[in-house]
Amino acid sequence: MITAEKTIENSIHNKVSEHDIIISNLNVSFGNQLVLKNINLSFLKNKVNCIVGPSGSGKSTLLRSINRINNEEINLKVSGSIFFEKDNILKKEKNLTQLRKDIGIVFQSPCIFPKSIQENVLFGVQQHKKLSKKDKNAIVEENLKAASLWNEVHLRLSEPASALSIGQQQRLCIARALAVKPKVLLMDEPTSSLDPFSTRAIEELMNKLKENYTIILVTHNLTQAKRIADELFFMCKGELIESGSKDNLFLKPKKEETKAYLFNESCNC
Repeated sequence: MITAEKTIENSIHNKVSEHDIIISNLNVSFGNQLVLKNINLSFLKNKVNCIVGPSGSGKSTLLRSINRINNEEINLKVSGSIFFEKDNILKKEKNLTQLRKDIGIVFQSPCIFPKSIQENVLFGVQQHKKLSKKDKNAIVEENLKAASLWNEVHLRLSEPASALSIGQQQRLCIARALAVKPKVLLMDEPTSSLDPFSTRAIEELMNKLKENYTIILVTHNLTQAKRIADELFFMCKGELIESGSKDNLFLKPKKEETKAYLFNESCNC
């Protein structure tokens, strides 16, 4: 007899060729507060998948559920499924260290360590294996170049990361995330504290990175979403209201709630 859960798994497996992450019937609550309500969506591979919505709509909670950082929260309750590479990552036995290696995250504010620029890049990868000096040098150069930072800091690698500008620190965090060879990169409002020049540098970087990674971006900045999103997901009050290609949602949204938010930045959910 085929169970409902097995039917969902079979359906998921048929979609994985074009989707990196598939979420089915996801509910998340903290204590008695239901924060995410029956979320069903798929994120496309090698695209900038952009989640937008007003403050408190559940965007960051959704993002943090994807690599289970929410597990650290008190009174967390989760139901549903999140499939990554045909595996439901919400299973209790899931190896979280490996999961967070495969699905990296960059936070709203640069999260640098009180170490040198070089040591910041190497911090994550050194948790997984021992490295020779030659390997370390190669990893640092490769990932600082990938984060479009190498030319600015290659003569300063032994300096404290805190000596960098905020925009450079955020790109350093991206380099550190890339060094462990993730397959998906989660980005939670990565430009909200940056000046326009640094913001544009990060946006250009995301467009370059999607050639090799799946990007899932949370932003409150609709102008930014117009510039760089491939796929758009509109959330309000913990629910996914509408999703689709950026062009379809900005030009002809189907839901009145989506129109109100995208055109007037007002929420009548």
